[in-house]
Amino acid sequence: YGIIGANGAGKSTFLKILSGDIDSTSGTISLDPGKRLTFLKQDQHAYDDYTVLETVIMGYAQLFDIMKKKEEVYSRENFSEDDGMEAAELEEQFAELDGWSADSDAAILLEGLGIPTDSHDTKMEAMLASSKVKVLLAQALFGNPDVLLLDEPTNNLDLRAIRWLENFLLNFDNTVIVVSHYRHFLNKVCTHIVDIDYMAANLYVGNYDFWCQSSQLAQSMLSDSNKKKEEKMKELQDFIARFSANASKSKQATSRKKMLEKITLDDIRPSSRRYPYINFQMEREIGKEVLKLENINYSIGGVQVLKDISLEIFKEDLVAFVSDNDISLTTLFKIMAGELEPDSGTITWGMTTKFGYMPKDSTDYFKESRLNLVEWLMQYSPNDQSEAFLRSFLGRMLFSGDEVLKKVSVLSGGEKMRCMFSKMMLQTGNVLLLDDPTNHLDLESITALNNGLTEFKGSIMFTSHDIQFIETLATRIIEIKLDGTIQNYDMPYSEYLIAAGIE
Repeated sequence: YGIIGANGAGKSTFLKILSGDIDSTSGTISLDPGKRLTFLKQDQHAYDDYTVLETVIMGYAQLFDIMKKKEEVYSRENFSEDDGMEAAELEEQFAELDGWSADSDAAILLEGLGIPTDSHDTKMEAMLASSKVKVLLAQALFGNPDVLLLDEPTNNLDLRAIRWLENFLLNFDNTVIVVSHYRHFLNKVCTHIVDIDYMAANLYVGNYDFWCQSSQLAQSMLSDSNKKKEEKMKELQDFIARFSANASKSKQATSRKKMLEKITLDDIRPSSRRYPYINFQMEREIGKEVLKLENINYSIGGVQVLKDISLEIFKEDLVAFVSDNDISLTTLFKIMAGELEPDSGTITWGMTTKFGYMPKDSTDYFKESRLNLVEWLMQYSPNDQSEAFLRSFLGRMLFSGDEVLKKVSVLSGGEKMRCMFSKMMLQTGNVLLLDDPTNHLDLESITALNNGLTEFKGSIMFTSHDIQFIETLATRIIEIKLDGTIQNYDMPYSEYLIAAGIE
């Protein structure tokens, strides 16, 4: 089950109620006797005193308690007959819970997520934050839980770990309830979508794309009152047949297909979701040469994050920059945008280029907190500063009526991102520099941005953790390695995964 909903709709709260972390004000939650539920923990410091391997096994609390109790009994100085009886009982319980396989099972999970064997006995306090995230994920997955709750499990995971997790869940036989902003993940693993909207949870069969497209189909059917029911049913059946045609052979895809074939007209309903309208227009055509970097180097705190980077970007390039080190990506984009000077090397933009830049952190653009949205956007509209004109751009980003008069100081992360897209649309650049543009966006905004960039006629350079975003846009992949050097892959993302040994 994929849980979706606008920012602030209550997705994470819903999972916390299911996990028992917080109490509901009314209603009941029941779990069948003998069934075990696990929840992806978010507190990275809660297990600092334990080793990595111990932290994973703690995901099965009953087993871990028995292991510790066994250690305590066997360590008693004057081991008595009663102690022997107690130890025998513990050994029996330990075997019933498959305790002898615990260490190897935990190790398999850790290695799949990219935590090497030589780190398994390391204390959690010594692990990097990016590694702690993987250990806590392994903890939630450990011991084959009957119900698995995952709140944004792909956050801070590298591409290899995300692919491993997708494949793990595709082969997982029990119930998974997951909150995610990544469409590829929801499409790959989900058989159902739960849409939280207006404080109600509505259940739909299918993955995210099916929910999104079927709700739009329902809206068009609703507006076409002249169409007969038989014609509408035929349209629905044709839509389901097209959607299921390219399904993979996984259990989830097979299960989805069987459920979709049983859907009736009454089962599909239009969504109340609103999508922003993102459309980038170019002031002028772009020439063949876009950007040239020669021997770019940059260090932070004595650590070299960019090393001898030389590359050329041309008119037809739609380039995704990927790395296991987000700092390297953001640093390179700041250098390309002119916000940072490299330690050495040169940057040359083509004569015909005009770029629009979306930074990963847009805080500096909103320092004038006294401005309202119209006044803020006016700074980036030299040709037309009329309120009606500026309202039209803000309206595309779902700011309507008096909303455009609120101060930028009260904007959420997602609202600031939508303001930044208004700014970029006004600037009519023929090159777009986008550093993790889906950050803070809800699924509707991500979909709208993806569609807008697909229609854009200029050159795009971007970073993203959204796999579907990369798959549908990129014609070229540039990977920044951990030593700061780059590897160029002049191919789409699916081919890059194979060439780079990720898939």
